[in-house]
Amino acid sequence: MKTFKMLSVEVMQDDGVLPFPLYDGIIINQENSHRLWVLELYIDAKYEEIMEKWRSEKALLTVRVVISYPGNEPASFVVSVEDWRHIGDRISVLMKGRLKRARSKYAEHLLEELLDEGLAGDALLERFETGMWDRPKLKRDLIPDEKN
Repeated sequence: MKTFKMLSVEVMQDDGVLPFPLYDGIIINQENSHRLWVLELYIDAKYEEIMEKWRSEKALLTVRVVISYPGNEPASFVVSVEDWRHIGDRISVLMKGRLKRARSKYAEHLLEELLDEGLAGDALLERFETGMWDRPKLKRDLIPDEKN
C-alpha cells in the first residue's frame, strides 16, 4: 500500500464542480488486484446530508483530487461514499473507488484560456507558471452562477 496526503478534493457535477474544503485528507492506493483506492476526507459537518444522500443512493461520483503537492495535476477517480462518522463538530468521510486513466489536460485548458485572454510572450509564460502552481478553477469548470 502507498499513502498520500490529500490537499484538495472536488466532486464533478453536471453544472460544475462542488469543492469540499479539507481540514485533513489522506488517499491510499491499496495496490491490490482490484486497483482500489481509499479516500478519507475530514470536512465540516455541514456536508453530512449530501454524504448520507450519496451513501444511501450508492452514487458513483467523479472526484478530482490534488495529491502531495499543490502543483500536481488533479487525479480523477470514480468513487462511492462508503461511510461517514462524526468526529467532534466535523465528519470523516470514507470513499472507495478507482483511478480514471484519462488525463484532465489541465495545462492545455489553462493555456487555451490564457491565449483567449490575449496573453503572449513573457506575460503568458508568467501567468501559465503561476496558474500551474496555484491551480485556479478554469472557466469551463465553474458553476453557471460563477461564470458572470
